[in-house]
Amino acid sequence: MHRSFPHPALAVFIFISSSFSIQAQRSTREEWVSLFNGRDLNGWTPKIRYHEAGDNFANTFRVENRNIVVRYDGYDRFDERFGHLFYQKPFGYYRLKLEYRFIGEQAKESPGWAIRNSGVMLHGQTPQSMGKEQDFPVSIEVQFLGGNGKDLRSTCNLCTPGTNVEMNGKLFTPHCVNSKSQTYHGDQWVRAEVLVLGDSLIRHYANGEEVLAYQRPQVGGSNVSGLGTPVGHPGLLLASGTISLQSESHPVEFRKIELLELEGCMDPAALNFKSYHVKSKPGDCRYKKGRTPTGKEKD
Repeated sequence: MHRSFPHPALAVFIFISSSFSIQAQRSTREEWVSLFNGRDLNGWTPKIRYHEAGDNFANTFRVENRNIVVRYDGYDRFDERFGHLFYQKPFGYYRLKLEYRFIGEQAKESPGWAIRNSGVMLHGQTPQSMGKEQDFPVSIEVQFLGGNGKDLRSTCNLCTPGTNVEMNGKLFTPHCVNSKSQTYHGDQWVRAEVLVLGDSLIRHYANGEEVLAYQRPQVGGSNVSGLGTPVGHPGLLLASGTISLQSESHPVEFRKIELLELEGCMDPAALNFKSYHVKSKPGDCRYKKGRTPTGKEKD
């Protein structure tokens, strides 16, 4: 049987084209990282009001059925012991997505405004810098609200403990503002996502729909009691910070907590170049042996 072989030049062209295609696929493939291992709270630090960082009072934050859950079965009464569970690493440019749901009854002697109320805090201070009696970290809150079964109640709202933002080019100082989301009643899971671009832009999404956007997150405002270490002067832009899950007196569950970093290698010659990065971090770039950051062969 006669076999024909491609011309050597054609074979090289096919190989090079294939290599470029593979590299292009790698550069566009989103590398989401799970922040939660599904087994325990390794990598997370609780900070509950009136307690030191790391003290998970009454086992408030725990893992059940591969979810991070907030429970109050160890409380006699809530007593304004607002809590937050902090991830170990700060971030500045990223997309964050997770699912949450409210279940059960609110803890005894809890504020009425906190029914089916929780959230995720962004650009926050560290748990170690919070005062023992501090109620909320200085941060940007993506507020999660569950429906009460009858009234309209948006979710993925914005609240600003110790912070302000800008909207439409102007400083926006109200503590909370509602999004344009639907209302989600009952114990259903809701998918929340946030796009965070440092100190420039933040967008909120609920079940895939963009529901709120604002700019220039910064230190300012009030709505924080018992502040520990000062975070900065009013007007100081917040380009990065901690991420934390909230305990605000109503049992809530979190799952599928994933993050896509948007800061990293932006050199197309690097092995780990990602076309979706928006902020360059040259120190992260990795190259083939013998290559320079420009992609040229070393002399």
